[in-house]
Amino acid sequence: MDAAVSRHRDGEERSWLRGAPPPRWVRVLPLVLLAGVCAALLASPHPLDIGFVLGAIPPLAVLSYGPTATAVLGVVVVVLLNIPALHLNHPGNTDLLTITFVAVLSVFVSLVRSHRDAQLVTVRTVAEAAQLAVLPPLPEHVGPVRCVGLYRAAQRETLVGGDFFDVREGPRGVRAVLGDVQGHGLSAVGTVVSLLGAFREAALDQPDLEAVAARLDRRLRVDSAGTDYAELFATALLLEFSSDAGAVRILACGHPPPLLLRGGTATGVQVAAGTPLGLGLLNISPSAGLTLRLECDDRLFLASDGVSEARNKNGAFYPLADRLGEFAKDAPAAMVDSVWKDLNRYSEAIGDDVAMLVLSPTPAGAVDGEAAPERGTLARSPTDPR
Repeated sequence: MDAAVSRHRDGEERSWLRGAPPPRWVRVLPLVLLAGVCAALLASPHPLDIGFVLGAIPPLAVLSYGPTATAVLGVVVVVLLNIPALHLNHPGNTDLLTITFVAVLSVFVSLVRSHRDAQLVTVRTVAEAAQLAVLPPLPEHVGPVRCVGLYRAAQRETLVGGDFFDVREGPRGVRAVLGDVQGHGLSAVGTVVSLLGAFREAALDQPDLEAVAARLDRRLRVDSAGTDYAELFATALLLEFSSDAGAVRILACGHPPPLLLRGGTATGVQVAAGTPLGLGLLNISPSAGLTLRLECDDRLFLASDGVSEARNKNGAFYPLADRLGEFAKDAPAAMVDSVWKDLNRYSEAIGDDVAMLVLSPTPAGAVDGEAAPERGTLARSPTDPR
């Protein structure tokens, strides 16, 4: 997976109020208050009634410091209150016992918070390892295909939801999938795991994309067999690249078609939408695939409906094809980042999972930095019936 996904997984979108480390200004605020009170007292020729400010220092220290540092700051506050020359503990100005109690209580709260944070870090580390096992990072290249992906789960603080994608190389070439299961967030992760496992096996074993789709369809039907009225289904795009990535066969199972970026413009690939997975209808109404010839600079942009169905405040859908043309000159990784940022500007609230995948044919030798050979007639997919 690309750098954009990695940034998300490191907590790019978490604020310090949602579990991220506090910003620097929060850490220095207790020290600034302490230094400010001391400076004001030294600079003023008359006693100042500002001892109450010191009472805020221990509670503020709890936000970013451990129990030891909080205790040190609390002791400093109490010591300052007991220095007669500072006139900070005159009756009616500052209650020494109250501030001492607050300082001790702050140390206790800091101790509890430190233990809780350590436990949360452990839990989050385990969760991230499990989620990375479900949706591992994509390599930069899979065979002759360059891959860039971006994933955003609708449920906050999760890395995987109801969308999925993967690119695998097998004996019949490079195969890719991008799909969207019923529902989103953590409730759909189990279905994503089943589908990705089935795809990874089918990419190695099945002779064509139709057989891969049939395997995924069967997987969903088996998973929902024990549940009455399960209505478990998913939409997906399946792709298979020829050995030199000069052609790609595309099969759509109820999913919007990919966009082809060529010459700075984005156009939808005219492939039939087909039947969604999990309904058991592929044998009755099989999806019709399409073989598309590719040029060296072509890119295929695949997206889940979290992108195409995002709306602005007027209810208008996000114009993906038009906006994508504006970013066609960007590198693939920059392109998906730009689309994501533009999508957030366009839509006030994105309530669905978002997945984007950019696949680019890489001529032989280009992966290793060598000059790409000239292409003549581009090869067809080995499953092309023509």
